[in-house]
Amino acid sequence: MAQPKYIMNIDKLEQIPKEEREKLKQITDKFVFRVNEYYLSLIDWNNPNDPIRKLVIPNENELDEYGRWDASDEDTNYAVPGCQHKYKTTALLICSEVCGAYCRYCFRKRLFRNDVKEAMSDVDPGLEYIANTPEINNVLLTGGDPLILATKKLRYILEKLRAIDHVKIIRIGSKLPVFNPMRIYEDEELLNLIREFSTPEKRIYIMAHINHPVEITDEARKGFQALHDAGAIVVNQTPVLRGINDDPVVLGELLDKLSWAGVTPYYFFVNRPVAGNKDFVLSLEEVYNIVEGAKARTSGLGKRVRLSMSHTSGKIEILAIENGKAYLKYHQSRDNEYGKFMVLDCPKDAAWFDDLPGNEQYWTKPTKRTDKVISVNELPDVPQGKKSKELVK
Repeated sequence: MAQPKYIMNIDKLEQIPKEEREKLKQITDKFVFRVNEYYLSLIDWNNPNDPIRKLVIPNENELDEYGRWDASDEDTNYAVPGCQHKYKTTALLICSEVCGAYCRYCFRKRLFRNDVKEAMSDVDPGLEYIANTPEINNVLLTGGDPLILATKKLRYILEKLRAIDHVKIIRIGSKLPVFNPMRIYEDEELLNLIREFSTPEKRIYIMAHINHPVEITDEARKGFQALHDAGAIVVNQTPVLRGINDDPVVLGELLDKLSWAGVTPYYFFVNRPVAGNKDFVLSLEEVYNIVEGAKARTSGLGKRVRLSMSHTSGKIEILAIENGKAYLKYHQSRDNEYGKFMVLDCPKDAAWFDDLPGNEQYWTKPTKRTDKVISVNELPDVPQGKKSKELVK
C-alpha cells in the first residue's frame, strides 16, 4: 500500500516559518506532535485560521494553565489494566497509544505522555474480564486509534471478542477514515476481517471522528464505501471546537455531508476541560446555540445527533439552555441514574457541568477500582522519562 509519510518533528514542516517552529518546540516537548502528508495536504497554508491546521498544528496557548490531564477521571473506570468498565453494558479496550495524527484538542492526550501507560498491547487481561462479565454486551476498541494497529493484531482482538457469546456489538473508535483513508480502502485484509466479523446478527460499528466538512474528501468517501461494503456501520462523533467548527453553517454542512455519505451523525460533544485545550473552549450556551443552528439547516437524518458532555459521572445530554437555565439529563450514567432530569442555573461563562451551580447534588466523585493504573492528574505537569511507541505487529 502507498501509505502517506508520517512526520513527528515540527521542524520538518517548512510551510511554517522557522521562527514559529522554534516557538512551537516547547509545546511539542509537553504535548506530542504527529501528522501525515495526506492530512497536511488538506490545509490551506495561506489561511492562518484554517481549521485543519488548528486541528493538528500546535498552538502557543496549549501551555496556558487550564484543565486537567484526565478531565473525566477515566483512571477510576479501569476494572483491569487496559479495560475500562464505566457503564453496565459497555467495556472499553484501550488497545492503542498511537493515532494517525494527534489532534490538539484530544481528551486523551495523556496517553501520549512518556510516563503514562494506560493503553495495553497485551489485551488478554481485558478480554478475560469481559468474558467473565456477562452484563457487557458491547465493547469499544479505542486508544489512541485501533485502526493504526496491524491487521494481524486487530484479528486477534476481534476473534477473541466474537468467541464471547454475550458480546453482541463491537465498536472501533477511529479517525483513520479521514486521517488516512487509504489505510482502509487499500487493505483488503482489513476489509475481509470486517466482512468476517460484522454479521447481520452482530455488527461492527466504526465510530468515526470527523470534525469538519473539509475532511470529507473523495478519498474519505471511498473509505466509507469500503467499510459499508464490508458490512460495517459507520457513525460519527465530534466535539464542538472554537476556531474549528464553531459555526452553524459549518456544522450544518458537516451533518449534511455525513448523511449524504451514509455516515450517521451520532454525538456532538462539549470539549472536555483537558490540559492544553484552552483555545478550543466555548461556553455551554454557545455550543447549544451553534448545534441548534446547525440542526435547523439539515434533514431529520442529521437531527439525530445528540449534544452531550462526557462527564466523570456519565454522558449528560444538553436538552436546552434558555433564560439562564440548563436543561439536562443523564443519557449514560455511571451510577445508574439513566434519564435523570436536571435543571440548573447556567452562568454565561459556564463551559462544563462542574461550572453549573448545584451540580454537586447530582453526583459523587468516584474512587479507583485498581491501583495498577496511574492517576495522571497526580503526575508532574510536564511528562517525565521515555517509553517505546512501537506499533504492535
